[in-house]
Amino acid sequence: MQTPLDPKPRSYPDAVTLCGRKPPPEPAPEAESAASIESWLLGPALELDAFLDAFHAFVWRLAAGPFGIDRASIHAGTLHPELYGYAWNWSRVDGLADEVRVAPDVLATDSYRRNPLSQVIEAGVRVRAVPAEAAAEAGLMADLAAQGFTDYVALPLNALGAQHNAATLATRRPGGFSPDTLTTLERLLAIFALHVERHIQRRIAANALAAYLGPAAGGEVLAGSIRRGDGRAMRAVVWCSDLRGFTDLSARLSGPETTTVLNAYFERLVGAVSAHRGEVLKFMGDGLLAVFPFESAAAALAAARAGLAAVARLGDDPGALPSVAGWRPLRSGVALHAGDVFFGNVGAPDRLDFTVIGQAVNVASRVEALTKSLGRPILVTEAAARLLPATERDGLLDMGRHALRDMPEPVQIFAPQ
Repeated sequence: MQTPLDPKPRSYPDAVTLCGRKPPPEPAPEAESAASIESWLLGPALELDAFLDAFHAFVWRLAAGPFGIDRASIHAGTLHPELYGYAWNWSRVDGLADEVRVAPDVLATDSYRRNPLSQVIEAGVRVRAVPAEAAAEAGLMADLAAQGFTDYVALPLNALGAQHNAATLATRRPGGFSPDTLTTLERLLAIFALHVERHIQRRIAANALAAYLGPAAGGEVLAGSIRRGDGRAMRAVVWCSDLRGFTDLSARLSGPETTTVLNAYFERLVGAVSAHRGEVLKFMGDGLLAVFPFESAAAALAAARAGLAAVARLGDDPGALPSVAGWRPLRSGVALHAGDVFFGNVGAPDRLDFTVIGQAVNVASRVEALTKSLGRPILVTEAAARLLPATERDGLLDMGRHALRDMPEPVQIFAPQ
């Protein structure tokens, strides 16, 4: 897992997470004119793949120009199940250009509702304010007034859906932005909005693919692996898991109640898989298919233990899922096997699925079914056990050799104590 970035010397609310930062450029940028910035926007800026790089380069060009820019930000919405959007912030005081993720919780805060930015994002209106005159409203204007800002402008950029992207500019220059300066800045921002749209559309595609296919598979598709048969052979540790008694559970609960239980169950397992560098590929009813790097068998076993422990804690929590009755207990079985798989596109020409297939997947699925008859929540095949460190391997219980349906040879199976 990535270590969270330290937001110092800045601070952000709980619903805002710093995810990228660029320091001031060295050497300092040379003087820029509106014409030179416009030429850059229409040419070299197109070669920048990361939006933080584009934002950083753009604001420092503005800062080197005759515009008096002392603070700037861009705000953009995105399509993600647990994310409202992104923002990029720059200040001349520390020279840092930050990229932050904004959770939906921020929309309910007083600071957001009092921020003129909310009007721009939600209604697409243009806002201009003199902080000293609007300081009585508290919130952002009071902060800017205390820092000596004389003018603040928030502008809508191109809209994505019901929400508008937005840009803000602020200056400490006496008298604020002149009419000519503001006209020039708005023209440059109108061009830069095309870069915002381009980068955000790509990020929306990446987020949607990652949410539905997983980060690795989504990245493959976004990179152009979209034809049937595209993919690669690889060696992996395969995880197959299944929720015990799901047929009975779904018969007793309504559809929404069953979905609530499944979501809580999968959240625990997926969290454990992701925390141990695994990739969730597919939900099959109450089943889950995931893969781990071939050298990460120990991580896969640790993920299985952590996931089942999290599911057990969910069942032991008397306050969990209060809207659903009669869902306890939740029990699951996990099988781990290692071998060769094909990771890529499978299906019909006009309807594809990015997944893993191969004998290793079939073996893992068959072994998972044995967790019921053997009474062990985690089973590890000999192929996966050989990849474990000696200390882990020596601690496994030998469950014997078992014939698997449609498999030519019995498989040696082990279980953690």
